[in-house]
Amino acid sequence: MAKAKATSFFCKECGYESAKWNGQCPACKAWNSFVEAPTVKEEKGAGRVSLGTRSPGQLPVPKTLSEIETGEESRYSTGFSELDNVLGGGIVPASLILVGGDPGIGKSTLLLQVCRNLSADGRGVLYISGEESLRQIKLRAQRVGEFTENLGFLAETNLDTISEILKERWPQVAVIDSIQTVYREDVESAPGSVSQVRESTNVLLQLAKGLGITIFIVGHVTKEGAVAGPRMLEHMVDTVLYFEGDKSASYRVLRGVKNRFGSTNEIGVFEMCSEGLVQVPNPSEYMISGHESGSSGSVITCAVEGSRPMLLEVQALVCRTNFGMPRRTAAGTDYNRVNLLMAVLEKRVGLKLSECDAYVNIAGGLRLSEPSLDLGIALAISSSYRDIPVSDRTLVFGEVGLSGEVRAVRQAQQRVNEAVKMGFDTCILPRGNLRGLENRGDIRLVGVSNVAEAIRALAGDEK
Repeated sequence: MAKAKATSFFCKECGYESAKWNGQCPACKAWNSFVEAPTVKEEKGAGRVSLGTRSPGQLPVPKTLSEIETGEESRYSTGFSELDNVLGGGIVPASLILVGGDPGIGKSTLLLQVCRNLSADGRGVLYISGEESLRQIKLRAQRVGEFTENLGFLAETNLDTISEILKERWPQVAVIDSIQTVYREDVESAPGSVSQVRESTNVLLQLAKGLGITIFIVGHVTKEGAVAGPRMLEHMVDTVLYFEGDKSASYRVLRGVKNRFGSTNEIGVFEMCSEGLVQVPNPSEYMISGHESGSSGSVITCAVEGSRPMLLEVQALVCRTNFGMPRRTAAGTDYNRVNLLMAVLEKRVGLKLSECDAYVNIAGGLRLSEPSLDLGIALAISSSYRDIPVSDRTLVFGEVGLSGEVRAVRQAQQRVNEAVKMGFDTCILPRGNLRGLENRGDIRLVGVSNVAEAIRALAGDEK
C-alpha cells in the first residue's frame, strides 16, 4: 500500500479538514477547534468494504420503495424493554449505535447484559474489548449471569484484525469497547486521535452496512460531556445514546440524542445493583420514594420525557443572607430559569427574595429543563420562604411567564393520569389545560391563571 506522510488540521466539532491551522472553523464557526493529525494517502479501493456484491464494471440499479424488501423481522428486542423503548422499538439490523457516558456509569455493563440476552435468544454475538483482557471480562461477566455459547469474546485493538474476524464469523451483533482504543495501522497517529477515531468509525460503518451486522460502539466523553473525538462521529452513526446520572446514586438514565429509526425524546431508567443494571419500570415511584411529608419547600411536580410522565420532587431552601449579595444555587435545573422565577415572585407576588439566599434542587440527581417545572419551582420557593409545607398528595405543573401568568403545557392528560395512578388527590395545573381534560373523579383538578392564584390554591383559598 502506497503511503504519503503528511499532516492536516481537522475541526473537532464538524470534521472540516484544512491544510493549515485556523482560529475559527470556516464551516461551523467554532473557535479553537482545529487539531493537527497525520493523514495517509491510500491506494484506490484500499481499506474499503463493498456495500453489495456486483461484477466488475456493473453499476448498482436504483430501486423504488416497493422493490425494496425489509424482511419479516425489521427489529428485534435487546431483552430490556427500557432500551428497546429508547431505540424506537428494538434493534434495527445493520445499524451503527454509539453509546457514550462518563467513566464507570455502566456502559460496558449494559452492553454485556444486552449481549447475554441476545445470545440467549439464539443470535450470534461478538464482544470485542480493547480495554480489558479476557480474564478481566470473565470476572465482570460472572456477576451478570449465565452466558451461552453463542456469545464470543475477543481482546483486540487492531481494526484490520477485527474486520477480518467479523467477516469470518459474521455475527448478528458486535460490540466495540471502546472506539478510542481501536487503531488502523495505515493511519500514523495514536489510538484515540481525531484521525484514528474518524477512520475506524468509517470502516465499522462500512462493515455494518455491507455485512448486515449491528455494531454497538462505546465512546468516551470529554469533561464537557460530549463524545471524545471529532463531532462528525455522531453524524456518521445511526443512533447516539447517552448514559446519565450521578455515579454516587444507584439509578441511571439512558437518553437518545440521535435516532434515525425512532424518536429522540424517549428515556430509559435503570438501577445499578450488584448483579448489574436492572430496569426501573415505574420511575415515578422511584424518584419520590424519599419524599418527606410535612416539610416546607418541597413540591411534587411532573415532567414528560418523550411519551413517559415522571413525577419528581422539587426542593427549595430560602433563608436570609448574611452578605450584601444573596447566593443562588440550582442543581438539576437551569440556574438562569430559577433567577427568572424568583424575580417573578418578587415583582408579581411581593416576596422579598432579593434579601434571601435560595437553593433549588431536583431530588434524585436528574437534570431537566422542561418549562412545566416552572410552577413547581416557584411554589417550592414560596413554600420555603413562608415556611408553609405543601401537601404530599398535591401535584403541581405549569409554565410561568414574566407577567406571572401560568401557561398551558403539553400532554396534561398523561400527567394527570400518572398522578391518579400514584394516589394523588389534588392537581394544580394551568387553567388552559382544563378544557378537554378528562376527569374521572379520582382527583380534584384546580386550574390557575397566575402564580398568586396558585399560591392561594395551596393555602386553600381558591379565588
